[in-house]
Amino acid sequence: QVQLVESGGGLAQAGGSLRLSCAASGRTDRSYTMGWFRQAPGKERDFVAAISRSGGSTYYADSVKGRFTISRDNAKNTVYLQMNSLKPEDTAVYYCAARPGTVVAVKRASYDYWGQGTQVTVSS
Repeated sequence: QVQLVESGGGLAQAGGSLRLSCAASGRTDRSYTMGWFRQAPGKERDFVAAISRSGGSTYYADSVKGRFTISRDNAKNTVYLQMNSLKPEDTAVYYCAARPGTVVAVKRASYDYWGQGTQVTVSS
């Protein structure tokens, strides 16, 4: 099993930036692909970005493409989400997720492990 803890959320103005981190612990000796999802009040938890075990492949939701960047540091067991040009519609709780194996997935149901989430609020 792996445990995930997100950090870095907070309040930002529109056009600003935030960087989220997700630290993994536990069975980090296994291969995991990692993803970020977000859930706004009253809405479904949606895919944001995903990254392969090596970091060589990344995928993004159309709504964040060109503004957000996912990366990982395997030596630190940490995944990052750099969020630039933030918009009020980016306001949500952001969740880190892990999926055993090497195949990157964009569906929520494909991920086995989840963090508790970190709130991101973007003011206009």
